[in-house]
Amino acid sequence: MTSSSSTVRILLCDDHVVVRAGLLALLGSADGIEVVGEAGSGEEAVAMAAKLKPDVVLMDLQLGPGIDGVEATRRIATPDVHVLVLTTYDTDADITRAIEAGATGYLLKAERPEELFAAIRSAAEGRTALSAPVASRVMDRMRGAGRPTLTDRERDILAQLAQGLGNREIARALFISEATVKTHLGRIYAKLGVDTRAGAVAVAKEQRLLS
Repeated sequence: MTSSSSTVRILLCDDHVVVRAGLLALLGSADGIEVVGEAGSGEEAVAMAAKLKPDVVLMDLQLGPGIDGVEATRRIATPDVHVLVLTTYDTDADITRAIEAGATGYLLKAERPEELFAAIRSAAEGRTALSAPVASRVMDRMRGAGRPTLTDRERDILAQLAQGLGNREIARALFISEATVKTHLGRIYAKLGVDTRAGAVAVAKEQRLLS
């Protein structure tokens, strides 16, 4: 929740002094945004957030020695103190870890200043703020959630399985060894969360993995 004056109070956390100086100058030019503190480590950010109660903590992920930005986010994020990640990293793992830790938004440092200002104001109101590339990755993951990814060979074996063929027959049909069939079946079972041939076929049909 923002302050009654509608000015968004910001705490910066970045281990690079030059980056913090640049952000201070940039945010100082924005109306309705006030930087109330700056931290150079995760531990410092946690302590300052508890003391200053900012509306938004602008958090880098890589912070050198000590706790990283994800762990700092986990310790800081509350319904009243929102964490907006500002980083150069946009891997699926980084995005997932930050969001699971409680980050309200995830922004890349390559964003234009007006995008950063808008994201800060959104985060202060508890609304999700994501860079366009990050939003695309999140949506792609959501679209694929719950749908296992099988290799072409695994799909071939699954199709043979659905026809009721045994391991030896599948091996002959696909010109591979029975040992290879067994190896692929083990991977298919693991991906589908089953432990029987019938279970694999049932899940494959349910999730339309068979063409």
